[in-house]
Amino acid sequence: MQFAHPLVARAVAEHSAFRAEAFGGWRRLHRTLGAMLALTFGGPEAAQRAADRINAIHERINGQLPRAEGVFAEGTRYSACDPALLGWVHATLVDSFLRAYELYVRPLSPAERDTYCAESAGIESLLHISAGSLPRTTMELDAYMGTRLGGDEIRVTDTARELAREILFPPTSVPVWPALVVLRLATVGLLPPTLREGYGFPWDARRAAALSASAFAIRHLLPAVPAPLRHWSAARAALRQRQAGRASRCA
Repeated sequence: MQFAHPLVARAVAEHSAFRAEAFGGWRRLHRTLGAMLALTFGGPEAAQRAADRINAIHERINGQLPRAEGVFAEGTRYSACDPALLGWVHATLVDSFLRAYELYVRPLSPAERDTYCAESAGIESLLHISAGSLPRTTMELDAYMGTRLGGDEIRVTDTARELAREILFPPTSVPVWPALVVLRLATVGLLPPTLREGYGFPWDARRAAALSASAFAIRHLLPAVPAPLRHWSAARAALRQRQAGRASRCA
């Protein structure tokens, strides 16, 4: 979804080494997960350190389109610090996380969905995004996504398709190909239909049924998975801290 914005796709294509490095995609995933875990579970100081690293990287990512892409003319400048691009990346993450959680874990109530949107918007000050810019309710998120997907800017370009192939079919992935099959199914299945068509990903009743079946199996197997394997260590640490805080207040 993020690559469907031509400026985001071009920024990644020109400034990310994940395609050139051996296991570059896995390294990028590891770094991204580390930053997101720090922002989510690390407390104020850890979140600020993660945000500082993100901002330092973003400050180095800028350039201009070498050719027209989508509605953006040749020479259009881009910057990873652009609040509009940061807003699109943030919205795609929140939208995808909610969809994936409800598919693979359990349904969320409207209040839980709204709480997640509101808490996720707390990164505004950390990433220098204007206060109040990010959606804080499911209604705001849906309205934002509907407007962007229905507008002219979000278009799958050749650059986005090249990046998507690298993400879905990473080199040296033979040892983990069974997991990648499931991940590809989820990645394509959770895309909005217009973007799925733009990428040229095939989708039919058989693939939809396979996604539903795999999600059903995972939902029913997850409760049996031990916590050290099911939850990130950062999440377990945050839960312990919260429980300790509650216990001290009760005492």
